[in-house]
Amino acid sequence: MKRCLLLLSIFFAMMLVACGGDDEITTPIEDDNMVMDNGTQTPIELLPEPVRIYYSGTLTGHWDYVESVAFSPDGSMLASGSWDNTVRLWNTSDGTPLRTLTGHWRSIYSVAFSPDGIIIASGSSDNTIRLWNTSCGTLLRTLTGHTHFVRSVAFSPDGKTIASGSSDNTIRLWNVNDGTHIRTFTGHTHIIRSVAFSPDGDTLASCSGDNTVRLWNISDGTYLSTFTGHPETVAFSPDGKTLASSSREDIRLLNVSDGSLIRTFRGHLNGVSQVVFSPDGKTLASSSWDATARLWNVDDGTHLRTFTGYLNVVLSVAFSSDGNSLASGSGDNTVRMWDVSE
Repeated sequence: MKRCLLLLSIFFAMMLVACGGDDEITTPIEDDNMVMDNGTQTPIELLPEPVRIYYSGTLTGHWDYVESVAFSPDGSMLASGSWDNTVRLWNTSDGTPLRTLTGHWRSIYSVAFSPDGIIIASGSSDNTIRLWNTSCGTLLRTLTGHTHFVRSVAFSPDGKTIASGSSDNTIRLWNVNDGTHIRTFTGHTHIIRSVAFSPDGDTLASCSGDNTVRLWNISDGTYLSTFTGHPETVAFSPDGKTLASSSREDIRLLNVSDGSLIRTFRGHLNGVSQVVFSPDGKTLASSSWDATARLWNVDDGTHLRTFTGYLNVVLSVAFSSDGNSLASGSGDNTVRMWDVSE
């Protein structure tokens, strides 16, 4: 009997050592989807990400051309820049206006959200870029240095830098934190209509009225290459391997590495004012002076859908970050939101 009790004592002592006695078990759980429940692992039921519901319809309030539109990174807000000298922010779930940003004294040509959604930049024909706090609408700083209209603004992927393209034929880089000018890119011989960062942030593309698209090295400002033929707008694909550019005749898809033409998109009856890729890179959206916006299949160039009903030219388009909504700005002074989830 004593021998049995001794053996049991030794057994329980070994169990206490193995399990840490009365102390909390500190052995890490290998599976992040498991939790400890009375000494056992129980799977956690992961809830699906909520699907954002977007408003579909027309947003009114501007009293002049809407030149630029942009979704916030989380899709909750839409910004629109107008020739009425204002930036307006809209609730994307119901289309209601949130606030109006005033301070520019001439037309606004371009708006862009920072990657974290905290700042919105606006470029204006008053030759300045202004940075605004999106949550309260306060002006953070004004960037000055361009000697003519600022036609395009873009944030770098890390949010630390802003690029601006101007009618003074130059592109400038700015430090977001303090507004200081970093460098100027020169070489274009006509107005800069569009600028875009590559997804990795190493390269900047610019599109000019001199009928060229140029690529620049961000780190030292050196010129990399020139592609000819398209003066209106430029956009990088999400993988950074291709560029979409537009002209008064068509849209072209170019290979970034050598500038070779991959395919051409035709169908608009007038010039194409802007092109943007969907977040997955499978679809291209375009706006046109023919008073329509269109969707295209990137892989084969086929036309997918035409958006009509505008009373004037369509000047800008933007996809939401999930690709389920398309916004457009028009010369009829309106912003329109379209469901493109199907």
